[in-house]
Amino acid sequence: MGTDLNAPLGQNRRIKPASKRNPRRLIGFSLLGLCVLSVVGLSLWGSFSPDGLKRGPLPATVTADKATDTGGKPQKAANGQSGAGDGGAMTPGTAYSGADVERTLTDDGSTVTTFSPRSRDGKGPALINVGPIRGQDPRMAAMPNDDLLEESPAGRLPIIGPDGLRPMDQYARPWSGARGTRIALVVGGLGLSQTGTQKAIRDLPADVTLGFATAGNSLQRWMQEARRSGHEILLQVPMEPFDYPANDPGPNALRVGLAEKENIAALHENLAEITNYTGIMNYLGGRFLADADALEPVMRDLGKRGLLFLDDGTSAQSLSGKLAGAFDVPHGFADMTLDTELSRGAILKKLDELERIARRNGSAIGVASAFDESVAAIASWVTEAQGRGIEIVGVSALVKDPQQN
Repeated sequence: MGTDLNAPLGQNRRIKPASKRNPRRLIGFSLLGLCVLSVVGLSLWGSFSPDGLKRGPLPATVTADKATDTGGKPQKAANGQSGAGDGGAMTPGTAYSGADVERTLTDDGSTVTTFSPRSRDGKGPALINVGPIRGQDPRMAAMPNDDLLEESPAGRLPIIGPDGLRPMDQYARPWSGARGTRIALVVGGLGLSQTGTQKAIRDLPADVTLGFATAGNSLQRWMQEARRSGHEILLQVPMEPFDYPANDPGPNALRVGLAEKENIAALHENLAEITNYTGIMNYLGGRFLADADALEPVMRDLGKRGLLFLDDGTSAQSLSGKLAGAFDVPHGFADMTLDTELSRGAILKKLDELERIARRNGSAIGVASAFDESVAAIASWVTEAQGRGIEIVGVSALVKDPQQN
């Protein structure tokens, strides 16, 4: 038999004769290997050499601070900002940093762009600003942005930041940006009643905007709690009604009979009560809002501070919309007061009517006070409305913003 199964493993195997090596084949493999190594070496040298495979002068360098091409003409940096020499230097705020951009023009016309960190003023983490900022990190919502505050005799006042960021944008509640039906609900009078304020913050959905009365108590504490809960907030500034002094709006009210300087001082006293609000709304104020001479300086000051103005819509003679447009103040009118009749059923009917207005016009604003009946009705209605496809947004999302139109 050809195979002996009883033979020890590995024995009696046929040994193959040693093959003879072809010297010509060995020479061919060696030449091929040398060619491959030569090509790879040239490629690596060309990649890492500053001149590439060409001889000649080094290419011109373009930076964000001093930008010139080989012809000596100014160049714009890759971030869209001009060089410092043409007056278009970037002016980021202390909380934001961009980058120094260096562009190298090679001999073949291609551009190599290098980004390196830009030195910043101030301390703290560097944030990259990739577009318009709207809203605030929920973890920091109770803390003001110091870049948006200025010191004054009245206290800390809101102001537009060094990079153009407005308090209205920083403290706004983010929303989807969709084109669907939107409703903003503003519940005011917070701070006047401690139990009522606590109930409103606890029971109302975060989408509802809260209005704090400057005559209230513990406003800073309640503001922080409201912001931590996700609410956008407004400041209710007292203004003179038609039946003043029989109907007194409270301390630091803006009045027609006061001089401009006095009204601005009163406005600043109100604005300094708390921080982290997107704007103000009137508390009473029928007469004041109808007087252009008294209202104009107030609107001018609000425009410089980046605050919105919400008119509660109770005065048909109000000039707030006209004057807001003249001074670039984001402005809105409330379409309806929801709790003129203080019962749950009546408030729910008003809310349904507000929804019909919103479906017809695309959006609507409703205002109410922090009564128990109002808070309970609004809290239950919001959940139902969202189930019907209504988006409840912060009031800043519905004002007419001159910067967006």
